[in-house]
Amino acid sequence: MTNVNSLTGADTIQIDDRVLNDFGDGDVLTLSYPNELVGVKIGKNGNSIYSFNETGKEVDVELRILRGSSDAKFLTSRKLEMERDFSSFVLLKGEFVKRVGQGDGTVNREVYTLAGGVFKQSEDATSNVEGDTEQGVVVFRLKFTSAPKTIA
Repeated sequence: MTNVNSLTGADTIQIDDRVLNDFGDGDVLTLSYPNELVGVKIGKNGNSIYSFNETGKEVDVELRILRGSSDAKFLTSRKLEMERDFSSFVLLKGEFVKRVGQGDGTVNREVYTLAGGVFKQSEDATSNVEGDTEQGVVVFRLKFTSAPKTIA
């Protein structure tokens, strides 16, 4: 029986041609699809109806960036551009590359190409006097219209 290995690390995250580096702790990027890709209904006699749901391509991205860092300043300036004149805002684009090794020197890359992005929400903030490190991290919540994945 052959073992299957999955070694991950050295992922890259890019927004608008800028490679981000100023990450906080834990899950520094979360990419999720909030909607179902296909609708299914079962009717009389077990007949089935399938319908592709275009909103299933919608992608939510959360980035945990160190508060006050150059990446936080960059993302904040892009968000301010969006708020200042939404109609002229140039939509965000990006790329998330997940590197996965096999344990034999072979590395595959899962590449998510992000397109049609906006800032979904404003960033939360706290002030804490009991050593809570969360106050040093800012979470940027973005929404993209697509993020097709390729494996290379």
